[in-house]
Amino acid sequence: MFTLFHPTELQIRSFLEQQRSLPYSYPEVGGTRSDEALKGYNNDFNFIELGKGDAIWETAKEAIRQWRMFPGGWAYIAPGTPPIAAGTVVAMAARVTGMWWLNSCRIVYVLDDERQFGFAYGTLPGHAERGEEVFMVEKTPDGTVRYVIKAFSWPRHWLARLGYGLARAYQRKFVHDSKCSMLQSVSHV
Repeated sequence: MFTLFHPTELQIRSFLEQQRSLPYSYPEVGGTRSDEALKGYNNDFNFIELGKGDAIWETAKEAIRQWRMFPGGWAYIAPGTPPIAAGTVVAMAARVTGMWWLNSCRIVYVLDDERQFGFAYGTLPGHAERGEEVFMVEKTPDGTVRYVIKAFSWPRHWLARLGYGLARAYQRKFVHDSKCSMLQSVSHV
């Protein structure tokens, strides 16, 4: 769904209600669990080191819980701070070339152990792309904490296909801004 104006809370709630019971828009649900690239998609893997130690680890996990990896301003999650739980449906709002896009996603799985924390969400029919994305922090044996974004995607909406180069540029912008948001979230530790 796209609009020329910032989406209202009522528009977001209505959009989510329409999307909530729809199936994923791609057949490879859970495909981000694999280390193999998925054919027919752009496969992206990005990470940034956040620091070392338990304080950074706990702060980075809380940043994921609070969806702080979304840079705000031009890209954010609605409504508010949804729970990190399989089945949670969210709207990702993004401002692209002056228009606002609402994109629907559902959390596919959650990672929560001594080495990884985060989740994967997959696209629903109301998303401009189709595919899946993981947002997680991981801790290496030496205590290094890094933020990881892993995704496979392909344009679904005709405007995303028509503006494929622009869509990829905004995906790269999101990755950059998301890394900066996570670094900022742990900067006070």
